[in-house]
Amino acid sequence: MNYQPISNDLWAQELRTGKLQLITLGKGRIGEERLEDYVVSGLVDFNDVSYGDNADLLYDLASQVVHHFRSYLSEDDAGRILQVYQREVARLLHAQMQEHYWEEKVDYEVRISKGFSQLKSRAFIRIAGEPVLDHRHSPPDKSNMARYLFGGFKRSLYAEERFNSDSERKLSVILEREATRWFKPARGQFRIYYRWGSDHPEYQPDFVAETDDTIYMLEPKAKNEMDDPQVLAKSEVAITWCKHASENAAKHGGKAWKYLLIPHDAISENMTINGLADRFTVS
Repeated sequence: MNYQPISNDLWAQELRTGKLQLITLGKGRIGEERLEDYVVSGLVDFNDVSYGDNADLLYDLASQVVHHFRSYLSEDDAGRILQVYQREVARLLHAQMQEHYWEEKVDYEVRISKGFSQLKSRAFIRIAGEPVLDHRHSPPDKSNMARYLFGGFKRSLYAEERFNSDSERKLSVILEREATRWFKPARGQFRIYYRWGSDHPEYQPDFVAETDDTIYMLEPKAKNEMDDPQVLAKSEVAITWCKHASENAAKHGGKAWKYLLIPHDAISENMTINGLADRFTVS
């Protein structure tokens, strides 16, 4: 961080006359009592920073920041920098803190409040004049799959779908042939969350399909993303979710859940769900 001193002079121009006026700000500071307070106040705005548990550490970090600014700025200039750039300074410091983030694993108590949820409604935007394509056929430009809207489904819970890759389209062909019902879940349908750094984003499965004896959660991924840390983090919570769903279903005569993580280049239309499950079920 190498912020430069901020001028005390402020120029104002009247819109009607164009007259310029110089306003000189006073040298006093209005705000926090200590310079360190600006830094700490900015840091505690982050949800993962607890002042009550880490006050000493936060002020130690703040003191280092203030010492840095005092090394090349006057006391007043350092104060103005921290006033004006408080959020940016806190954001930069918080990013450095994330590099040293750690967490102890804890056990969770699983509670199932209900065994079903209503299907979420969805809406797609379609370019005027562009037809809904038959999902059984590849589109003209497979590199731009997200622009196309596909239909012709008989077993999908939704009449129309978008796919992120041609591999997803091929998987829909398999599911149409072999599943009793299937769908691509909308955001918020399953409410599965995973830890990524200090955040807990929602994991949205790509496909869910039901057969005569099993319910599958299927995640096609590019081959070079199979070992990606974020993909594995999503996979971990999905596996846990399927485990608890299976245990609950077993108590009520329901079907087991399985999670499949499938490399995109392994999907072809002549495959079966059982064949995919034998090769790509993770647990």
